[in-house]
Amino acid sequence: GTNPFWTTKPNYSFFTNKHTLFTVSSSLTHSLTFPQMASTEETPIRFGILGCAEIARKLSRAIALAPNADLYAVASRTIEKAKAFASSNGFPSHAKIYGSYDSLLDDPEIDVVYIPLPTSLHLHWAVLAAKKKKHILLEKPVALNASEFDTIVEACESNGVQLMDGTMWMHHPRTAAMREFLSDSNRFGQLKTVHTIFTFAADPDFLKNDIRVKPDLDALGALGDAGWYCIRSILWTANYELPKKAVAMPGAVFNDHGVIIACGASLHWEDGKVATFQCSFLSNMAMDITAVGSKGTLHVNDFVIPYQEHEAHFSAATESWFNELVTGWVPKPSKHIIAADLPQETRMVCEFSNLVRAIKKGSKPEKHWPTISRKTQLVIDAVKASVDKGFEPVEVGN
Repeated sequence: GTNPFWTTKPNYSFFTNKHTLFTVSSSLTHSLTFPQMASTEETPIRFGILGCAEIARKLSRAIALAPNADLYAVASRTIEKAKAFASSNGFPSHAKIYGSYDSLLDDPEIDVVYIPLPTSLHLHWAVLAAKKKKHILLEKPVALNASEFDTIVEACESNGVQLMDGTMWMHHPRTAAMREFLSDSNRFGQLKTVHTIFTFAADPDFLKNDIRVKPDLDALGALGDAGWYCIRSILWTANYELPKKAVAMPGAVFNDHGVIIACGASLHWEDGKVATFQCSFLSNMAMDITAVGSKGTLHVNDFVIPYQEHEAHFSAATESWFNELVTGWVPKPSKHIIAADLPQETRMVCEFSNLVRAIKKGSKPEKHWPTISRKTQLVIDAVKASVDKGFEPVEVGN
């Protein structure tokens, strides 16, 4: 049956004013101020969902919870599938149901199209959506390679529409709190190394039938899926400075169709920074970032999806050392707990809706989001090339 939590839009009236979230740690309490949300009295931004992928269930809920968005339409290749999806995911009674992707794109009332289709279909449908003047929330990986993504970006820029990828953890308030620590030259210092990991043990059905293991649908496999999060977190930690080269680690695992289902790589910068990551469909779930600076260390153990929706934590250490007998640490790392007023995917929808509303009022599309999507894709391309070349070093494109 329908989950009522998905169908009822709570009153988040406090979201209309500048608000403050608090960070609690063993040593300090400080606050983070976030941008003002659009007034709920304004017409919500209308979202249409292109396809009924599993991740679209999560985004349907996110849009329903967003005070400045309207879960307006869904399309599938058959009207029956679209109707079933809308019914089981709490779409409002006014929502439009379409039996083809083209018919949804032709609806003049839709502001935003969310595209959770297989990666091999992104180029066609994202370019077409841009030509129809729809703003685009695009699932990751954004394309099969940077060249394809450049075509998507060109279409968005020439049609004046906003583009953002669906990397949800970027929008959690914890991410801003961690950035505050990493940017503090006294507490963290200069970034030296980063290690990230995102793995999960997929069941046999996933490994046989999921689109992420099909060469004609998502040929990047685990690298494009779990690896996207790892690479984005590394770039985020490094203030989006691209590494000079990527070296895939020997031991990548492929399925019978030649799709990567586990791999790792090291990334190298000209100034000596080094990062490593591991991504896999074959190992128990882990989603960690360890960033080490000249003065401090950041640890987070659930960066992709927090253990729970309403709060998330990370630990920070500065000038760590041994105690006198070398039996413990002085000082101990501090644990920071960040409250989340809304799920991170809903905050993503809210932020995207604000960008779209600003464009409606005359602003230009924000280039930050497609820029960091492209950088993430460039690193993925380099790692894939390194795997294909027998784990040789590969220069990262620009």
